[in-house]
Amino acid sequence: MWRGNSALGLIVVFLALAEAGAAQQEPKPKDLPDAPAPKQENAPAKHENPLNETIQILGRRSIFFPDLATNPKPLNSKQKFELSVDESIAPSRLLSSALGAGIGQAADSLPGYGEGMGGYGKRFGSSMASAASDHFFETFLLSSLLHRDPRYFVVLRGGAGYRIKYALSRTVVTRTDDGKSAANWPGILGPLLAESLANSYLPEKEQTTGRTFRRYGYRVGLNTASKVLREYWPTIFRSLRIAKIAPGARPDPGPAAPFAPLASTATLIRRQTRETKTGGTYYNKRTGP
Repeated sequence: MWRGNSALGLIVVFLALAEAGAAQQEPKPKDLPDAPAPKQENAPAKHENPLNETIQILGRRSIFFPDLATNPKPLNSKQKFELSVDESIAPSRLLSSALGAGIGQAADSLPGYGEGMGGYGKRFGSSMASAASDHFFETFLLSSLLHRDPRYFVVLRGGAGYRIKYALSRTVVTRTDDGKSAANWPGILGPLLAESLANSYLPEKEQTTGRTFRRYGYRVGLNTASKVLREYWPTIFRSLRIAKIAPGARPDPGPAAPFAPLASTATLIRRQTRETKTGGTYYNKRTGP
């Protein structure tokens, strides 16, 4: 249970920090930049496969979540390996493992690791190792063999129910290297292989079939919950704003406007709703933190 609580607690902490930062940095109404005037509002939207038509590409590469897609082009095997390494050492992974180890220490999970700083270090290390194994199998090995795209493609249209349903579905459905939808075998089998490998360093009591599948269930649940946070990450943080129109949606999108100060989540949602009424699909090729 502590891992399930860890996932929920992690999401609550992230959202609380985001709202706090937004409230502190929200500019006065007179300082807010004018919304960009839409051009060619009647331009028809680009038709795509129903499963992919709402896929949006983030404008700036996220350091916190390296697997957020910034380019529709497929990754080669080398890039998938590099992504698996980035995910293993990303701030989101470090924070998740640190919080999970602390909760596990308080709940006396994995009692074979003991108490004190030594026990905390072992719990933190085993969490990082299991996550690294998961990323290796899921993001690199299985995705390369099965030609799956391991990145998360954010949807920026539709209501909360639709977006959450889409995020949850990414556990069993994913994008292939050629842009089609297919079963997410890497996301299903990767955690199982990682937890099986974890039996080589976890305490002896954890090395049973029952414990392995229980940890597997927790990891799949944690991965699923984290997809919801990824879905709303660009909405929460204005620094990941969408600033360029998708190819074909508008012939001349014009230069991207300078970044505005961080606004509240409610303000971002209102702006997003106003902008998406133009019927365009939003992309941005710039990279940054």
